[in-house]
Amino acid sequence: MITETELVTTYRQTIQPLYAYVFRRVGGQRELAEDTVQEAFMRALPSWQEKGLPDVPLAWLKTVARNLLVSHFRKLRTEQLTGSFPDLRGEHWDPEQSSGALTLSCCMARLKKNQAMLLEAFYFDEKSVREIAREFSLSERAVEGRLRRARLKLRKQLDRLKEGRGEDK
Repeated sequence: MITETELVTTYRQTIQPLYAYVFRRVGGQRELAEDTVQEAFMRALPSWQEKGLPDVPLAWLKTVARNLLVSHFRKLRTEQLTGSFPDLRGEHWDPEQSSGALTLSCCMARLKKNQAMLLEAFYFDEKSVREIAREFSLSERAVEGRLRRARLKLRKQLDRLKEGRGEDK
């Protein structure tokens, strides 16, 4: 059972980093970011009341928010996607500067979870290959290879949308 004081303290500690995490992933769409953060907290309340506060509340909230975004972007119809398509060949592409951030988020949702997590860690969270290797208990060489394959898969998803096919084949 979580007390009101614990809940308020946890909220104050996690709201800003959670919002920043979600905001980056929705291409700056404020309303979607706010709705997603609110829904994550709404899902936290009953769970935390029943099971208690998780060891790392922010990680718990980010996982819920990520899953909410995956569901949201999977539901989007291809015709609704607009904007330019980013060139992922460059190592330091900035998704927040692209009008295709919504498109990117939709394509990221179609990747395997581990591929999306690696790309998010490298591009959104700006972690080095060494940091990612340590976090995922992999060698640096393995991270480099997985990042390369994840970029290729994402590029294919983007190309499919660009060509109007949209669906995995």
